[in-house]
Amino acid sequence: MREFMIKIGAILRERRELLGLLQTQLADLSRISIRTIQLVERGKGNPSLDTLVKLAETLGMQFELVLKDPSKNGNV
Repeated sequence: MREFMIKIGAILRERRELLGLLQTQLADLSRISIRTIQLVERGKGNPSLDTLVKLAETLGMQFELVLKDPSKNGNV
């Protein structure tokens, strides 16, 4: 499970960076705390599915594709 969360975090971080957003900007846009975003991007913590979906949607991603196979997500 930890490995899966690391992959999801990496995908979300890559997408955020691709969009040129800082973690603080993503926090403002998603209304999710910066600490939660930091933990998610590092594959740590225990974020809710709602949090992960909200981050993906804020980044313009279809979270369902991330769940199917994070290493082959075509949205990044």
